[in-house]
Amino acid sequence: MEPSLGGKKQIESELDILGQHHDRKSAKPVHYNQKSVGIPDSTNHLSDVPHQIKLHCVTTPDKGRGMASQFDIPQASLIHTEEPYAVVILKHCRETHCHYCLNELPADTIPCISCSMPLYCSQHCQVRAGGQIHFNYSNKVDICEKMSSSIEEYIADKTVGSNFDPKLECIPEHKHECQGVHWPAILPSDVVLAGRVVVKSIEQKEQFIEVPNFLETLGLCESYSKMPPESKLELNIYSIVLLFCLQHSYSSELSINGVSTSRIVILLSQIRVNSMAIVRMKSSDVYDQQDWFRKFSSGEAETALTSSVEQVRVGQALYITASLFNHSCRPNIHAYFISRSLVIRATEFVAGGCPLELSYGPQVGQWDCKDRLRFLDEQYFFRCWCHGCSEVNASDLVINGFCCVNPNCSGVVLDKLVANCEKQKPKIPETIGVESHLQVHELNDIDIKKAAHISLDETRSSLRIDSEYCLKCGSYCNLASMSEAVKKAWINLRRLQDSITLKDMHGTELSDALRSVGILRSILHAYNKGIGEAEDNLAQAFCFTGDLQPARDHCKASIEILEKLYGPDHIVIGYELVKLSSIQLWLGDCAAVDSINRLSLIFSRYYGPDAGIIFPYLGFLRRKSC
Repeated sequence: MEPSLGGKKQIESELDILGQHHDRKSAKPVHYNQKSVGIPDSTNHLSDVPHQIKLHCVTTPDKGRGMASQFDIPQASLIHTEEPYAVVILKHCRETHCHYCLNELPADTIPCISCSMPLYCSQHCQVRAGGQIHFNYSNKVDICEKMSSSIEEYIADKTVGSNFDPKLECIPEHKHECQGVHWPAILPSDVVLAGRVVVKSIEQKEQFIEVPNFLETLGLCESYSKMPPESKLELNIYSIVLLFCLQHSYSSELSINGVSTSRIVILLSQIRVNSMAIVRMKSSDVYDQQDWFRKFSSGEAETALTSSVEQVRVGQALYITASLFNHSCRPNIHAYFISRSLVIRATEFVAGGCPLELSYGPQVGQWDCKDRLRFLDEQYFFRCWCHGCSEVNASDLVINGFCCVNPNCSGVVLDKLVANCEKQKPKIPETIGVESHLQVHELNDIDIKKAAHISLDETRSSLRIDSEYCLKCGSYCNLASMSEAVKKAWINLRRLQDSITLKDMHGTELSDALRSVGILRSILHAYNKGIGEAEDNLAQAFCFTGDLQPARDHCKASIEILEKLYGPDHIVIGYELVKLSSIQLWLGDCAAVDSINRLSLIFSRYYGPDAGIIFPYLGFLRRKSC
């Protein structure tokens, strides 16, 4: 039986779900299984079966191999689920998250029996990770006698695992790390992950050293040849260290020589560009969910969800099939995690044959083009050729742009770095012809005609975009003096942000920040992301002081800017609508219903029926709006 209190509560909750599901099954048999993504069986998922969408590998001239579907894919469709080939918890989460499922640890944790270093949330996770099984034979109550066979099977699946069979060989992912010195806590996460990949190959009888095509069987691309010399030296050093650590458990299978070292080096380079960060959604507003529900229901204004919802990295994993999906700064699919299982959905309608692309990190609306290109080149060693990085788009023009000195002009002014990057985009929008002074086509719901007139240069092959000149009226702007004024304005805003974090606001911090936002609006373009961030800070500050009407207004102002940068249906807008709707609910604003309905549609688009699992406050907001 499950010995931990957290595990018992989880089983009780799951028994309630199963009881309801068992009643439905008695009336109408349903043959469905979603154990692969760790979601309790439910009729809500009957239309959410990934095997209905068949994916295949394709090759494109600009990105090489990728993934596509032969048939059209509707929006919000579940297109792929996958368990990790290997996974490791990140160091800063070792004391707070389960080392197997990567969920937050309960109060009563279960350590590894061998070394007591890894912590697990339940015996189920401990067994799956390779620990021994502890049985608690209680003579007081034998609940198994009172349960049907289907419930017994369900409990067995949740506490031990459907794939666990003591007669079959189990591959313990942690066993080789329990040999005295706890090197996984010292070495980088990608090195520890490489060790688990090697061990899994050995346990699967692939004999890592004797099989020369081991790296080919993974089917991962490598980046070693593109790495700088210092990174190559680092990988060679870590390769030797990892082999030395693994020899304690696999001395007969592994030897430290040139061949084995070189293979570990290539494996490390593959992991660096193919592994994925497992994330959890977190808001700094709330540390205890039930405590927030109680405070919000009692009318405490400062409990409104005004802090940014962010993705917190908790683990690093290797998903073999998912590594075939290419990157786009305008992705048409979205990846998220249920426990350690990867789930991918289509965020828009995708025609058959079109590449399915997710974001490796940066997106249009998050950073401008030059920052996205630099990140992808430094981290993944490629130049992005997606539509956002190869064609001029409105978001990249205004995200860090300045306003024109002419008060009657709504044009945007770019600095030198941004202007040079935009001029180097190779694809000319179709709406720009040979005639000069034609406007670039409209993107992301921004009326670009208000911000820029783009024309071809003398060669008719690139765009004429000059720095420090308004792209609409051509007026000159001294960006040096403007940039200095912006820096000074942000001093007050950062001081306000620090006060919010410390929950210690006093003096004239709020009024100083309001003046700074006014300065930013007089210098930066109306759609500059910095103004949106400043408005968001003001919303948090007014919420902290209990003045929720201006908090609502500033929150709306922030959302209006983000809508222009990301688009009105992006998941970032959904996160911001959570803040707005919580303020509106507290104020009794009837517009809260519209905000909650809108964010529900966005969350369903990105998370499907799993939206309530990923963001538990969604259900609470829905109930409060009724």
